[in-house]
Amino acid sequence: MPNAELYHFGVMMSNVHNSWVRAFAGRLKSDFTYSVNIVYNNFPWCDPTPEQKAKIEETAQGILDARAKYPDCSLADLYDEVTMPPELRKAHQANDVAVMKAYGLSTKGDVTEAGCVAFLFEKYREITEGK
Repeated sequence: MPNAELYHFGVMMSNVHNSWVRAFAGRLKSDFTYSVNIVYNNFPWCDPTPEQKAKIEETAQGILDARAKYPDCSLADLYDEVTMPPELRKAHQANDVAVMKAYGLSTKGDVTEAGCVAFLFEKYREITEGK
């Protein structure tokens, strides 16, 4: 991604973006096939305040910092659901909250994945209809 910033990394690592991926990406066996034309280009990015963007950048850096504590581990090792390092899980949770706030989504645990996708699809509709 040319000119990508920590902000972009943070949004793309979030449960919000991953909900979109699970809804719209193709699959090869159980693996997602992430298409720039279908998934990325159609993803409705949030329009954060400067403070929200700074918070997303901070939490994105937290993810990278947590990963860096395990230089001998692959991403597959780090993201194993059973053995994921606690600080990496916490960093992702903080990032999820920051991104959800930037989208105006509730952070109380009451937003389902289906609800998140429905919200994003409505944002997509607004963008494509020029509202």
